[in-house]
Amino acid sequence: MVQLVVGQKGKGKTTEILNRANEEVKTATGNIVFIDRNSAHMYELNNRIRLIDISRYPIANSDEFVGFINGIISQDHDLQSLYLDGFLKCARLQGQDITQTILKLDKVSTMFNINFVISVSLDQEEISEQIRDKILISL
Repeated sequence: MVQLVVGQKGKGKTTEILNRANEEVKTATGNIVFIDRNSAHMYELNNRIRLIDISRYPIANSDEFVGFINGIISQDHDLQSLYLDGFLKCARLQGQDITQTILKLDKVSTMFNINFVISVSLDQEEISEQIRDKILISL
């Protein structure tokens, strides 16, 4: 399942997904990964959560981003949840429609039974009707 935490910059999306990841790890039976654009939140995450600084990898577009996610999944058969902060920048989708990339991630989620929680710096109204049902929280 793909769940979106949406809202403009500064509305608390990062805090929301950090809290959710830290809460989930208390009862998790599998691994949890948190992807961010830097390692600034390293000390805010439980040490059982793997933090990946995506800025260290040469990702040029959304297709490469989805490939990167598939690579993480292929290396961790116990992956339960993947949290992603700053989706537009990480996936190189600033100013573009996110619908097809979210649908690809949803397909991956279903195939491998992995939960995705993704923060997106857009208002709810800017999210396409096709994926609006994936909004978990609008801040």
